[in-house]
Amino acid sequence: MKNRSGEKIKLASIDELLGVVNEESAMEIEISKIHPFKNHPFKVLDDEKMQDLVESVKINGVLTPVLLRMDENEEYEMVSGHRRMHAAQLVGLTTIPAIVRELSDDDAIVAMVDANIQREELLPSEKAFAYKMKLDAMKRQAGRPSKNNPCQCGTHLRTDQEIGKQVGESARSVQRYIRLTELIPELLDLVDNKKLQFTVAVDISYIDKEVQEWIYEYIRDTGFIKPKQIAALRNQLNDGPINQIQMLSIFNNCVMAKKVSRSLTFSEKKLTKYFPDDYTAKDMEQVIESLLEKWMQEQSC
Repeated sequence: MKNRSGEKIKLASIDELLGVVNEESAMEIEISKIHPFKNHPFKVLDDEKMQDLVESVKINGVLTPVLLRMDENEEYEMVSGHRRMHAAQLVGLTTIPAIVRELSDDDAIVAMVDANIQREELLPSEKAFAYKMKLDAMKRQAGRPSKNNPCQCGTHLRTDQEIGKQVGESARSVQRYIRLTELIPELLDLVDNKKLQFTVAVDISYIDKEVQEWIYEYIRDTGFIKPKQIAALRNQLNDGPINQIQMLSIFNNCVMAKKVSRSLTFSEKKLTKYFPDDYTAKDMEQVIESLLEKWMQEQSC
């Protein structure tokens, strides 16, 4: 293929896209000797897409080798290919084509995240822990920043900026996703299930875990939480710790319904039948007030 200037364009091969070097070749590895990546942040779900993958494996086998690394027990840790291995297991395969690569812990983390982060429909929790794992690994790879280059990560960008550039997010967005890792699991599940707004969840992540548990209980019991409630709570926490009763009081004050204004009018025709013709509007008002006071006293007895 040529571009407009007549220069040939080299298309990347499948191996190049997977980061496979020429010396590497796939081999059949027993699935029983493979264990998942430690703290793997991506969920392997038996959903419709998994069923499609299972059907493909039944017909064609596993077309793309998984990526493994050897562990200290001379067994294998999955780096990339958890979904393919799960589909192979569901089909009943006992081996899977794999490439075994020598990788450090941090290199393996970066490879694992990069292989999965471009998938569609990732949950917020998946992005959160993937970004955090990669951020920490890249910082360790870069070493302690020097005075002349305080943002080492292979470029002059900050590490969060570098990740954002790679995944098509802003550095701020990467930071906000990583904040979700500070949530208790119950609140993070609400974010994944779209029952807790992302921005509200980020604000909650700055709050102590014990108070987060109270917040979860409030959401569970009421079915909602409003941004102004969390803002008011954080403002109060800046002045010092509070108990659960005080938190509930803050939340209730934020959502207390305003009194509904009520107006009441009587037509002249309706009132004049109760009063003599010579009574003025002021006279009628005084009588009505007197009668209402008497009625209120009777109600309180």
